[in-house]
Amino acid sequence: MRTNFPHIRLRWHRVGSATAVTAALVLAGFGTAVHADATTSSKVTWAATPCATPKKTGELACNSLRVTGGTTAFQKSRGITPKAADAATPSGYGPSDLQSAYGLTAAAAANGSGETIAIVDAYNDPNAEADLAKYRSYYGLPACTSASGCFKKVSQTGSTTSLPSSDAGWSEEISLDLDMVSAIAPNAKILLVEAKSATMANLGTAVNEAVKLGAKFVSNSYGGSESSSDTSYDSSYFNHPGVAITVSAGDDGYGAQYPAASKYVTSVGGTALSTASNTRGWTESVWKTSSTEGTGSGCSSYDAKPSWQTDTGCTKRMIADVSAVADPATGVSVYDSYGVTAGWYTFGGTSASSPIIAAVYALAGTPGSSDYPAQYPYAHTSSLNDVTSGNNGSCSTSYFCTATSGYDGPTGWGTPKGVSAFTG
Repeated sequence: MRTNFPHIRLRWHRVGSATAVTAALVLAGFGTAVHADATTSSKVTWAATPCATPKKTGELACNSLRVTGGTTAFQKSRGITPKAADAATPSGYGPSDLQSAYGLTAAAAANGSGETIAIVDAYNDPNAEADLAKYRSYYGLPACTSASGCFKKVSQTGSTTSLPSSDAGWSEEISLDLDMVSAIAPNAKILLVEAKSATMANLGTAVNEAVKLGAKFVSNSYGGSESSSDTSYDSSYFNHPGVAITVSAGDDGYGAQYPAASKYVTSVGGTALSTASNTRGWTESVWKTSSTEGTGSGCSSYDAKPSWQTDTGCTKRMIADVSAVADPATGVSVYDSYGVTAGWYTFGGTSASSPIIAAVYALAGTPGSSDYPAQYPYAHTSSLNDVTSGNNGSCSTSYFCTATSGYDGPTGWGTPKGVSAFTG
C-alpha cells in the first residue's frame, strides 16, 4: 500500500516523521496559499481541507481546497464584495455559472433523469443529505432526498445503517462532490458510497459497490503517489466496462497520481475559469498556484497506455483526458455544516472537476455496455473547449506540463462544450 502524506501547501509525499510534517507545516505557512487573480488585485487565500492530509500511512488524500478570504472570480464578476469566507452567502460559482461556462444549460434542464451518479469518498458525513438540501433549495434545483429515492447513502458494503465513523474533513469533500453533481445534472439520482477509511483497498471496494448498485457514473476525488501495485488495483477496482469512472488528477502540480493514472478511468485536470468578453463568455487556463500546487498531469510510470491515447511523448498512460474548473480563486460554492460553521464556502481543487465531468457524462446518456467512456472525448475533440494557456510546473517534454493547441497533460483535450464529447 502506498504511503502518501500530502503537504498542507507544499504537499510533500512520503513524509516519514512527525518532525518532517511539522517542518512542512511551518514552511507552508500553516496551510494558507495566496493567489493574485489575474482579473482582480484582491488576493484570494485558501487552505487545503483536512482530508488532504491523510490520517494514517497508506491512506490517500482528497483533492480539495477551501477559500479563507479575498475576492473570488465570482464576486468580481458580480461586483459584490462580501468576505469570501463569512459563510453567510455564496462567494463561488453556482449551477447557472457552471452550466453556462460549459454549454450545459439546456442539457441540465432536460437530461439526466433515470441516471445514477455515484460519489465515492472516505468516512461518513452525517449531514450529507441535509446540506445537499440546502444547496439545492438555494439554487432552485429540484429536491433530491432519500425519501423520494433520489438520494442514497451507503457504506462500502452497501449498508444504509452501518456507516463509517464520521469525519469533518471528508465531510467537506463530500459536500463539494454532491453539490457539483447537483449543479451539472440536477435531474439525476445521487448515490454516496462511503469507504470505512481512505485506503485504496477500501475506496476501491466502494467503487465496486457503486457499480454493483447500478451507478453508470462514478466520481473519485482522491489520489496518491503511484506504486507498482497500481496495475493490480486497476483490475480489482476500476475495470468496469459500461461505466464512466472519473478521477481527479491531483492538486500537487506536475506529476502523475493514482488512480488518475488508471487506464480504465477518465482522468480530470483543473483550470482557472473566468468570465470574458468573447463569444463563449468565459475563458480558461491551466490551474497553477505554485510549482507544488495546481492541477496534476504527467506520464504514468506503471499503467499501460490505453489504445485511444495517441500522444507520442509518453509510452504509458498519460494524465489527463479532460478538465474543468479547479482553481480556488475561481472556485465553486458549496454548503457544508459538519465540523464547521454551517454555511457557504468556496472550494477549489480537482475534487471539483471530477464530479463535474461525471455529471456531464450522465447528461450525455448511459455509456455502451462494453465501452470504456474515457475514450469518448478522444473521438469528439472538436466538441471541447481547447485550453491553450498556462502550465502546472516544469517538465522535459513540454506538453506534459504546458497547455498547447490540441492535447496536453494539464487539461487533456479541454473542457466540456455541451455533452457531445461524452457520448459514444
